[in-house]
Amino acid sequence: MNDLEPHLLVVDDDARLRTLLRRYLSDNGFRVTLAADAAEARAGLASFAFDLIVLDVMMPGETGLEMTRSLRGETQHKRVPILMLTAMGEPEDRVNGLEQGADDYLAKPFEPRELVLRIRNILERRGAPGNAMGEAPGSVRFGAFRFDLGRGELFRGGEPVHLTSAEAWLLAALATRAGEAVSREDLSQSAAFSGNIRNVDVQMTRLRRKIEPDPRYPRYLQTVRGTGYVLKPE
Repeated sequence: MNDLEPHLLVVDDDARLRTLLRRYLSDNGFRVTLAADAAEARAGLASFAFDLIVLDVMMPGETGLEMTRSLRGETQHKRVPILMLTAMGEPEDRVNGLEQGADDYLAKPFEPRELVLRIRNILERRGAPGNAMGEAPGSVRFGAFRFDLGRGELFRGGEPVHLTSAEAWLLAALATRAGEAVSREDLSQSAAFSGNIRNVDVQMTRLRRKIEPDPRYPRYLQTVRGTGYVLKPE
């Protein structure tokens, strides 16, 4: 173990699962801190800077959904990626988790190798969404916004706009092909959403809330009927 390994906070009220996850994730190159509930997780967050949080949904006290929503409103923690784990695997449950600000959602029981792959995908997206798509340099401007392709960061004027790693990755996928209609299937693959087209629509809804003056009538992130979406630069 060394300081260069990504540091994960694993939050789950199942002691056996916490132990198994620590062993497996440590064996796969991660530093791991465990927490049994949201209160213990917050104590860890006060002491360490984590690269990603693996968060159970159904916990006593503050649930994973409530904690995710709370963290997304806190300046010091709102950019920390969150992967939610839950026994609630219905599509609407996954959508709800994404809407609260989670970067990905994995239903229990799960294959440990899939968890590792999803964690690595999130960390890669967060590190450099533009670079992972082929070293796309420069910026794309639309209205008052500027999206830095190299760093995967969005600015309104000179002020940064917070994006989750999933939102940044989706915007990067559109910005590298600005003005061109991109299919949901292509976006799902480019943005590493595991082929889940519904995730593309959920993240687009969230992006529009942050960018569009009226998300019901998008000016920049437009729907192309029968195809997907297009970013309209100006």
